[in-house]
This record gives sequence, structure tokens and C-alpha cells, in this order.
Amino acid sequence: MEISITPSSAAVSDERLAEILANPGFGLHFTDHMFTVEWTPDSGWHGARIEPYGPLTLDPATAVLHYAQETFEGMKAYRHDDGSIWSFRPEENAQRMVRSSHRLALPVLEVDDFIQAVDALVAVDKRWVPDPAGEKSLYLRPFMFASEKFLGVRPSQHVTFMVIASPAGAYFKGGLKPVTLWLTEEYTRAGRGGMGAAKTGGNYASSLVAQQEAIGHGCDQVVFLDGQEGRYVEELGGMNMYYVFDDGHIVTPETGTILEGITRSSIIELAGKLGHQVEERKFSIDEWREGVTSGRITEIFACGTAAVVTPVGELRSREGTVPAPASTDFTTRVRQALVDIQYGRAEDTFGWMHQIV
Repeated sequence: MEISITPSSAAVSDERLAEILANPGFGLHFTDHMFTVEWTPDSGWHGARIEPYGPLTLDPATAVLHYAQETFEGMKAYRHDDGSIWSFRPEENAQRMVRSSHRLALPVLEVDDFIQAVDALVAVDKRWVPDPAGEKSLYLRPFMFASEKFLGVRPSQHVTFMVIASPAGAYFKGGLKPVTLWLTEEYTRAGRGGMGAAKTGGNYASSLVAQQEAIGHGCDQVVFLDGQEGRYVEELGGMNMYYVFDDGHIVTPETGTILEGITRSSIIELAGKLGHQVEERKFSIDEWREGVTSGRITEIFACGTAAVVTPVGELRSREGTVPAPASTDFTTRVRQALVDIQYGRAEDTFGWMHQIV
């Protein structure tokens, strides 16, 4: 793509930026610029540009507001100690957006164009990438939406792809703490032939009432079961699950109706290198309960872009409480190994890191 760049005339001052990067939180502050490119059937992708960050003007009849035809991604840019800036497996995010676009009847943005768009925005706003101390990073949000002014129910004939960025602090302040989970038996997130494997806002919208239910029971996150039998663990509101057994093998619920997490797939490879066999299969809630009670399941953890890896504590439900497993040894080890690669503290033998600046 040919990308035009219009520098912001109201960029955040260096002094204010230093204040933001000292305590960025998550999703609270946004960089000076944003990337935009548009698509129509006649012109394809066109008008690629980086311009000052600002509000969008949308007609009330804009299709995405009525039919939720949109996809998004979540990824990070990391500053290494030498000042260089890297992303983690961006081609995987790009390929997942291709799959999501097919499912949502959106046009495909090619992998190389996706990576170019993300790299271009990070290069322009590189001063917003925090120093690596404290596991800070620049969170990147590429997204695509139906931007046609039309109320008919059909795929949009005008689509917009954008990238915005927001500095992010460490997900866990004060150290790694196990999350408490609530098992929802009333709500399901996805079913066979649905949109569970697509990264689209509707999947997250459908999780919110169950997440409210979890918080109401004093829990941090919600666990969803499959929509067909209500027996098999699928995922949390925004993370994938892993179960470590006493013989060293690890189980993670199979994909198909759940999101193919990039952190998830990376852990499968990393665990193999650390000498652990990983099974991707159906995993029942009864196996969870029995495995923890018998001691066969020694650790449980969840993973995702924002949290990376987090240990899982007790599971609560209307049937009672399953206690937290006894250990977090492997959880801590695999998390550290992954973070060390992302921040350039360990050799990237997998070829996962992509240099931007």
C-alpha cells in the first residue's frame, strides 16, 4: 500500500506523555495518530493514510451499527532494551483476521498489508511505546467494520479498516495472582457453525451478561461450556484454558467453536520445547472437578494477549466450589519464558518476533 501521512498538529507534549507512560493503565490513552484504509467493490482497498487521532463521523444508517458486521484484533508492540521495537507473531493476527473476515462476509485485507498498516502506525507513534520495565507495551487494535450507509441486510459495499494504539501497563499490579472463576450454566457463547472462532464484537457482547453474573458471585472471570451438551469447557470471557496433569502432560480445549488464540498456540509450541506433551481435545467440567479432587490436575492457567498467562484459582458454581490446584510452577515458568522472548531477554528460537523500528 501507498500510505500518506498527515502529522498531528496537536501531539501530546513530551511532559504529558511521560506522565501517561508512567502509569498507562489499559485502554485509557491513545496515541497521536491512527491508520485508515477503505474498501469498495470497484476500487478495492484505497486511500491508505495515517492522520491525527480523532472521532469518526458516521451516518445513523451506517451498517455496522445495525448488523454488527465487524472484526478486530489485539496485539502488542514491545520496546527492547536497545530501543528497538518489535511485535509478536503479527502474521498470525493478520491470518486470523482473514478467517474472521470470511466468516463475517467482509473483504480480505492481505497479510502483508495488515502488517504494513500496523508497522506504519507504530513507526509514526514510536515515542508512545513504553520502556520495557514493568512489562509495559503498546497495545494495538486493528479493526474492520461495515461503513456503508444502508439498512438492507447484506454484506456492506463500503468497508473501513483502521488501526489505533494505546499504551498498556502490566496486567497484574502487585504480582501474579490466581483468578477465581464462575461456571455459567445458563449462558453459552458459541455453537457449531456460529461465530465463536471469529474475533468479532458480537462474541464479546454475548459474554458480558455472564461476566456480570460471575462478578455478582465474587469471581474474576466466567467459564463457558459448549452449547450442544453443556458438558465441555470452552473458554473464559477473553482467555483460553490449560490444564496441567501430574504426569506432565497438558490439555487445552480444542478449537472450532472457540477463538484460536495466538498466545494459546504459542504455549503449545513452547510447552513442547519444555518437554510437555499438549493435547487439544474436549475437556469436560466433570474431568476438571475430578482431576483437582484426586490431585491428578496439578495446575490450571488461562492465557491471552492482555494477561499473557494467569494462574486459575478456585472454580465456583451452583453445585459448589472446586478448590484451586496446589501448584503454579509450570504456569510461572511458561509465562516467564514467553515474556522473555517478547521483550528480547531470551533468544527467539521460534522466529516469532517481528522488528518494526
